[in-house]
Amino acid sequence: MIEINGQADDSPRQHGGEIPGSNGVPAFTLVAPQPSALPLLIAVPHAGRAYPGSLIERMRNPRFATLKLEDRYVDRLAEHIARETGAALLVAHAPRAMIDLNRATEDVDWDMFARGHPDKVGSYTPGMRVRSGLGLIPRRLPGLGELWKRRHDHEELAARIGSIHEPYHACLSATLKRLRDRWGAALLIDLHSMPPLGFRGGQAAPDFVLGDRFGASCSGALVGNCFGYFAEMRRGAAHNRPYAGGYVLERHAGPAAGIHAVQLEIDRSAYLDAALVEPGDGFAAMAALLTGLVRRLAGEVAELGQLRSGDAWADAAE
Repeated sequence: MIEINGQADDSPRQHGGEIPGSNGVPAFTLVAPQPSALPLLIAVPHAGRAYPGSLIERMRNPRFATLKLEDRYVDRLAEHIARETGAALLVAHAPRAMIDLNRATEDVDWDMFARGHPDKVGSYTPGMRVRSGLGLIPRRLPGLGELWKRRHDHEELAARIGSIHEPYHACLSATLKRLRDRWGAALLIDLHSMPPLGFRGGQAAPDFVLGDRFGASCSGALVGNCFGYFAEMRRGAAHNRPYAGGYVLERHAGPAAGIHAVQLEIDRSAYLDAALVEPGDGFAAMAALLTGLVRRLAGEVAELGQLRSGDAWADAAE
């Protein structure tokens, strides 16, 4: 049983957190039937579309900025997969424009804030993600520039961390541990979308980029199985470049402890329309392809769990 907002809930669908300024809209929803059908969790941190009016009012060019920040309709793909396979599903409703769940709470550009860097945070050296404009609260986007009309307040950041970021990651961690405890191993697929990469080195760009933190976040056998599946489906896939996985994998993956994680990026043009706004002709095929991938991986994760449990019994007998 997982606690959401301090209350235990046995139902398959559980809501958690709250989006500030939204009159009670939950920050995320977990769908995790019990007992679990697969040792696998699909998480979608960047497809949230619950924009409070106060957030939209503060944005420059909100119509374009929100679309560029969103992993547009990846949650709908994930919902199809979960419905067909029984995989657990965690979907963030809070928009990335408000807070990026794939960033650490330290990844803050304090120049965006009215009072600058707070003394209690300690020394601060901006990381690459912050310098690029895509920190915990996104600051700028290529082609659009600055996203905000005015600076933010520290209280706003604290509210977003406390009501969105912290409960989301607590739920993600608890769900993975529960799956691992039941199956011996668990796999997180952190699902994202990417803009079309264009031709690379004279070859067509891949439809997928699979990130495993350069081997640190997932069993090599599972990663190899992913690429074998994409090859069978005649779909191009790249490994760790240009996306190796972010904070979600850094925080939650622990292959030695039986928790594996990959970040899967999908080319938006493969499932959206030409404007990359609405589901396109390729949506159904993409949903079916990813459903097949999840079914294949689930079997291998279960086998890893059995091997791990066998090792644990052997250690206990020695």
